[in-house]
Amino acid sequence: MSLPEIARSAAPTASAGAAAAAPARAGSTRRKARILLLDAAARLFYAQGVGATGIDAITAEAGVAKKSLYNNFSSKAELVAAYLEARHSEWLGLYRRRLETAKTPRERVLAVFDAYMDHANFAYRDGFRGCGLLNAAAELPAGAAGRVAVRKHKEEVEELLAGHVAELLPGDERAAGLARHLAFLLEGAMARAGLEGDDQRLKDGRTIAARLLEGL
Repeated sequence: MSLPEIARSAAPTASAGAAAAAPARAGSTRRKARILLLDAAARLFYAQGVGATGIDAITAEAGVAKKSLYNNFSSKAELVAAYLEARHSEWLGLYRRRLETAKTPRERVLAVFDAYMDHANFAYRDGFRGCGLLNAAAELPAGAAGRVAVRKHKEEVEELLAGHVAELLPGDERAAGLARHLAFLLEGAMARAGLEGDDQRLKDGRTIAARLLEGL
């Protein structure tokens, strides 16, 4: 066999190249649909509630076929779980950005409150309605996986507060109780802020927290 013949036999054919590219294109399309569906679900679940939002409304909002939803999520429950995880991750991102400029343990405690205010001030299409995680959990039955996930997310926030308070009061037996107090203050402020539709109660909660920390 001549060298040109060897080269031709070794080179992939156009059809082979297209066949290899097809799965990559399909995967990219699926990922894009997943992002569109999660974004649409986030807007609708937050504005209307989980129970009131059907699959048809989500796919219409996302601009994708219903088949795309079931290619990415096995059920609405799985989509709800992904929404809850994405919302918590979104808050964690805000918290980490706040943490970058927090130089002391006291500032790191207040960074948790600041991240909640940042979340409250997102440009929600139908206005601020409080914590999306708690709103969703309130609609789910006792023992539902979504409620368990929300509880774990809230426990993680309390653990962050506890870590910062422990830095502020190393070896002090008051630290655990103070962290719990701050967590209750934060969630109560968020609940009232959601009812009133703005961040004022969160600002009030932060001011109270700052005063508590100043007295240590």
